[in-house]
Order: sequence, then structure tokens, then C-alpha cells
Amino acid sequence: MSTRVWTRRLGIVTLLVTLGTLVTLSAAVAQSEEGVANFYSDKFEGKKTASGEVYDKNALTGSHKKLAYGTKVKVTNVDNGKSVVVTINDRMAAANPAVIDVTRRAAEDLGFVQTGKAKVKLEVQK
Repeated sequence: MSTRVWTRRLGIVTLLVTLGTLVTLSAAVAQSEEGVANFYSDKFEGKKTASGEVYDKNALTGSHKKLAYGTKVKVTNVDNGKSVVVTINDRMAAANPAVIDVTRRAAEDLGFVQTGKAKVKLEVQK
């Protein structure tokens, strides 16, 4: 085998290993996220979410920019340590600065209904 062919094959293998590493790292990063959480206004009660489910302010559901519908996410209020697991059933606008929107019930459980928003940590549940 010529040096040129060997070098080309080595370059392809290096590229594939690098791409595989990047995919693995991006998947790991997507499993945890921090930022601001808001809760839905009551005006959405009874309206369809992006997944087709009807919004219920008393359910433990949420809206995220990228996570698949049905994904279970542990949301923890960084300031008070309270946590709740919500199911993603809606899609947030890409321009929304929050990392998640949750139902009134989830906001109550997390202790931020009065302020309307809180700094949270998201952890995808397996």
C-alpha cells in the first residue's frame, strides 16, 4: 500500500473518530442545562400544545426549544432546591430567552409562582 493511500485512510479514520467524539459530547451536554424557567399564563388553559395535547395548568408538563415530546425532565429551582419532573409536550419559540416554560402546578411545586420566573437546572431523565 502506498504512503499516499495510507495517509488518506488515516485521515478518514481521524475524521470519523473526531465526529464521533463531537456527537457524544453534544449528547452529554444536552442532558443537563441551566437557565431561567417561566410558567404559562392561565389564558392557555384548554388550548392545544404543539404536540396536540390539551394544556392543563394542573399537570406537570413543560415546553422546551429542542427536547422531544414525551421527554421527562427534572427541573430544580437553584435558589431553594425544590425539584419536579415534567413531561415535555410543547415547543418554545427559538427567540424565548428561557430554557423551559412549565405549568402553574410545576411552578407552585418549584416555589416561583409569585415571581413568575426562577433560575433552574434541567436534567433529562432516562
